[in-house]
Amino acid sequence: MTLKDKTTVTFYNGLTTIGGPMIEVAYNKSHVLFDLGEVYRPELKLPDESYQTLIKNKLIGDVPNFYDPKLTGKPIDTDRWEHAAAYISHLHLDHSKAMNFLAPEIPLYAGPITAHLLPALNEKGDFLLPAAGHDRTYTRPIIAAEYKKPIKVGDIILEIYPSDHDAYGATGLLVKTPDKQIAYTGDIRLHGYHPDWVRDFMQAAKNSDMLIIEGTGVSWPEEKHDENSEEFTGPKNEVELTEEIVHLQKANPERQITFNTYPTNVERLLRIIADSPRKVVLHAQRAHLIKESLDEDYPYYYMPNEEHYADLKPELEVSYDELLADDHKYMWQVVTDYDKLQKGGLYIHSNAEPLGDFDPAYKPFVEALANNDIEYKALRCSGHADEKELKEIIAGVQPAVLVPVHTLHPELEENPYGERILPKRGQTITL
Repeated sequence: MTLKDKTTVTFYNGLTTIGGPMIEVAYNKSHVLFDLGEVYRPELKLPDESYQTLIKNKLIGDVPNFYDPKLTGKPIDTDRWEHAAAYISHLHLDHSKAMNFLAPEIPLYAGPITAHLLPALNEKGDFLLPAAGHDRTYTRPIIAAEYKKPIKVGDIILEIYPSDHDAYGATGLLVKTPDKQIAYTGDIRLHGYHPDWVRDFMQAAKNSDMLIIEGTGVSWPEEKHDENSEEFTGPKNEVELTEEIVHLQKANPERQITFNTYPTNVERLLRIIADSPRKVVLHAQRAHLIKESLDEDYPYYYMPNEEHYADLKPELEVSYDELLADDHKYMWQVVTDYDKLQKGGLYIHSNAEPLGDFDPAYKPFVEALANNDIEYKALRCSGHADEKELKEIIAGVQPAVLVPVHTLHPELEENPYGERILPKRGQTITL
């Protein structure tokens, strides 16, 4: 039998930016979209984050027949498309922030951890973009996919694999049509907690007709990961990072130590808590996030006059004043009022917000610590594969076609095993 229909892949966004990939795979009357994030460009100083503003500034892709008609003003062509679904690879906003823009009738899939955590992260309506006709705290339904279990979307099959990134529960995706297989890495690395999961995904993706791979690790060729390269400085892997935090505590037995991490990097935080010689105390909002999403209880504190959470155990509360006075018992998560910390203290910034120089809030934040004579220690471990790891992943898959996305320099990723395509925004490739 000759198949007359062809598999097409259309690239709507996130090709030469770090973040925001939006890609559609279509076959006959079935199509799927992944991911649903917003490109992070704070320097644009946009008046709002409406659908129209984000489309105009190319921060989301102009994807037909997926967005909510209440936003676009255009109905979805259900005659052309009988089957549709969307997928998000992980929690980070450059992959998830626009998920509420998806038409409500289109099912949205994610790995089980991502599906569970996203509503908790958006509880106050300050994580995701709002859905049309709902208040800001609404999070649209997400189907928690079983790992490696086929999901049928008309003629297309999706399979979601556990992967490794600095977002808890990150996944990769295989898309199978009647004649082709496409692998999408999402954000990926081999130096995290679960390199075995990544290699399992590579094996499942082996000899794919197309590998769509992130390329954050080749975005700064002028730095070549030397001492000036912010993305790849510091510990070489997550285990080393935790060990360094433990070492800093042991080396400073009588010194106030505070820290912060990124909210979605739950696994790093749990490892720090488990290995820390001092008792780790979280800000109540973070403790609540972990309680709501994982049902685990950890010591916490409230800032003065802060809203209390009914699900946090009263016996685990530590007073804010006790933390401010402490220099040996606790390592605690600080989120504001840095001027109240003890002079001469140590603050550990582990991929927390503000994320770096590109964020206008970063410089004032670092200066505020310096003005209070607090040592600022950045301990980061990249969530992205470096140049060497990217080559290893490509070698593990050996794709017929390689498409680098999510990078400032896609041309620096090569495919020794076949063709490499550098698509333009909005371009469709027929396999």
